[in-house]
Amino acid sequence: MNRLTRILFALSMLMTPITWGQNPLPKGLTQSEKSSLGRISFTQNKVTDPPTEPVRTMAEWEEVEYLVLTWEPSFQNILRQIVAAAVNECHVVITTQNQSSVSNYLSGAGIDLSRVIFMDENWDSIWIRDYAGNTVYSNDVGTRALTDWIYNRPRPNDNVMPSAHAALLDLPIYITNTGTNDLVNTGGNFMSDGLGTAFASELILEENAAGNPYGVSAKTEAQIDAIMNAYMGIDRYIKMPALPYDVINHIDMHMKLLDEETLLVSQYPPGVADGPQIEANIAEVVASFPSVFGTPYQIEWIPAPPSSSGLYPDNGGYYRTFTNAVFINKTVLVPTYRPEVDVPALERWQELLPGYNIVGIDVDNSGENLISLLGAIHCITHTIGVDEPLWIVHQPIDQAAQGATVTIDARIEHISGIQGATVYWRDAAGAFESAPMTALGNDIWSVDLQMPNEAALVDYYIDATANSGKTLSRPLVAPEGFWTINVGNLSLDDFTSTRFISAAVPNPTTGLVKFRLNQIHEPVQVTIHNVLGQELYRGTIPQGHGTYELALNSEWQGVLWVQFSGSFGTVYRQVLKL
Repeated sequence: MNRLTRILFALSMLMTPITWGQNPLPKGLTQSEKSSLGRISFTQNKVTDPPTEPVRTMAEWEEVEYLVLTWEPSFQNILRQIVAAAVNECHVVITTQNQSSVSNYLSGAGIDLSRVIFMDENWDSIWIRDYAGNTVYSNDVGTRALTDWIYNRPRPNDNVMPSAHAALLDLPIYITNTGTNDLVNTGGNFMSDGLGTAFASELILEENAAGNPYGVSAKTEAQIDAIMNAYMGIDRYIKMPALPYDVINHIDMHMKLLDEETLLVSQYPPGVADGPQIEANIAEVVASFPSVFGTPYQIEWIPAPPSSSGLYPDNGGYYRTFTNAVFINKTVLVPTYRPEVDVPALERWQELLPGYNIVGIDVDNSGENLISLLGAIHCITHTIGVDEPLWIVHQPIDQAAQGATVTIDARIEHISGIQGATVYWRDAAGAFESAPMTALGNDIWSVDLQMPNEAALVDYYIDATANSGKTLSRPLVAPEGFWTINVGNLSLDDFTSTRFISAAVPNPTTGLVKFRLNQIHEPVQVTIHNVLGQELYRGTIPQGHGTYELALNSEWQGVLWVQFSGSFGTVYRQVLKL
């Protein structure tokens, strides 16, 4: 029995039979759907050739014009919260055949419907991430279009949803169902950096191999890569071994690209569930695949929460995750579960994405238990990028010597051309100053900044204006969010603490752990929680300046969160106790 067959069998054992139109379909296959494989066609009647010009797939953090949803009444409270946040950022396209009821429900909740578009089409399931189209641009920033793969579920209405979106919004669409280009793929198993690199699990290989149940032609890995390059401009397709306890094998359940060189990854206690395979996969990525900038990927970890009784996927718990999140311009929607595990997770997101509006949405309650159907927020949303994007690509500068001249370079493009670009910068205590960038040719803009002659933190962001008049900043949330250059003698660990509290040393630890606290001349409250959210320790440091030693109880094991609180706010530090 090959791995794909084992997955289908596991899904059939996990899922009770569900009839379309009566109960919400799970993200995986029902028993009746499993039995239908091989007897139905997965391709559409509409046939398209690949793009005739080179295309670029947008990254998930790029500017969005439309958020698309399918309105499943069983999860209307979750969907309402998504719409409430999204209408502040973009238009929302809702697929429903009951517009009046949905409209009244949203209006009754005080949501302005002026940016909501209703699409009356048949649908099968809520899991639109897997079956909606992906935004591509010709020649980096040219014509916007959708690319649609063959959906790996026998849900014909879902499979043609990208064509319905394209017709509604008058967008070109490219569909991978022509001849040997008949590619089966799903959006939850795809993540793009916007620069030609994409991530997936090896499910993409299995679903297009000889003997697949979808009736598509057998393909080698090289042939799959060629299709992804022709239709989506992906020239480096990184595929990781599937996880033993994730029966869906979609990477969005355990990792998230935050920018071109940062991966946010779910973390389990040592030896638990998919933790060992995730760690092995990420180690291989770091060792073998540099970021598009030529640097190792920066890996940020976030604990995967267990059930309230401590269960993980390897002992009956649902596949809970904080990485299954969606960017909607300046807002990020994150799945949540219960306050004791949500608070440190949302703080972690805010620490990693300063200036963004981080919104938690409960997917794990008795009324709307979305996570029990094997998916969360990213799974039930998809985005369509803006028309004529203003594209800014920049590798942030992390460190510089005192008094050094630092060159800030960026690749900046718009279909109308770039009128000008500016770097705004400040030291930690000052106001932002402007420094105009110079065009060097080939869409590269540059400026030199003089660093202070003493140790300091220098914040900066890039702002650009197209000849059309369109403006955009990077980070998108600037000036509320920005990059920071660590100038002088501060270590990399100190840099991540944004001037207050260092990382834990040693980490992992068997008992004693140390932190360095910088210039906090006031009492600091310290609390420790485990991944279940249980408080293990509470104390106070009379004055938070210097080295602070903390002896961890010998009975504490696994991932611990150490919280420091004072007038500076709240800082979380993660410790792995062996």
